[in-house]
Amino acid sequence: MTGRPVVATLAAAGVAAGVLVGWPGLDTINGCGLPVNRYPSESAQDWVDNADVVIVGRATREWESDRQELASGAYRYQLERTVRLTRESVVFTSGRRAHPSPGPAVDYVAPGWKIPRSDAAARVDDLTGDAPRVVLGHTYVLALRWEEGRWVSLGEGAVVPFDGHTVGNGEWCGRVLGPEDFAEGERMARHDDHSLEKALLGQGADAVSQALDRAARKKSP
Repeated sequence: MTGRPVVATLAAAGVAAGVLVGWPGLDTINGCGLPVNRYPSESAQDWVDNADVVIVGRATREWESDRQELASGAYRYQLERTVRLTRESVVFTSGRRAHPSPGPAVDYVAPGWKIPRSDAAARVDDLTGDAPRVVLGHTYVLALRWEEGRWVSLGEGAVVPFDGHTVGNGEWCGRVLGPEDFAEGERMARHDDHSLEKALLGQGADAVSQALDRAARKKSP
């Protein structure tokens, strides 16, 4: 079970949590989809241990980058989505693995779409559990890893809303939230939730950089 603040609210308060953040219909108990975790991604330590870079980026463009036909079920196709991020800053760079430096524009593989069998013209947004979808016009802090020639996130804890350069402010699960919504979730979250988002809620880029620096020093011999 995840400990991210809003998810904890939904699990603990049920329908009341949905009303709290203004979500009229939730697909699952956590309000999104299924969590996707390639690597540990919650804490600052997870980020410095597993990410190649941590950037602040604003989503400016998106496109379909792959398509998979599904043999059965309500959907005919699964579409991969790539989002172009205008890189505003690089918060952390790891020297552990070979990887390119992020350029002014970073192409990031994000949750995509599904096409229903009943309507070939429709696209249904994929939502990754406990994480932003990464929507155009919004800003994020992202812990990224270079894999097979592409930038991917570590997992559901590695993409943090950052509109106005404030942790917890912006898009989450396809909806726009403010720090006050996350703060209410944090109040009801598990005590062992050590996510970077929870620890730095309402703070800015300097706090993110300092947390990663501390984690990196802790790892050093």
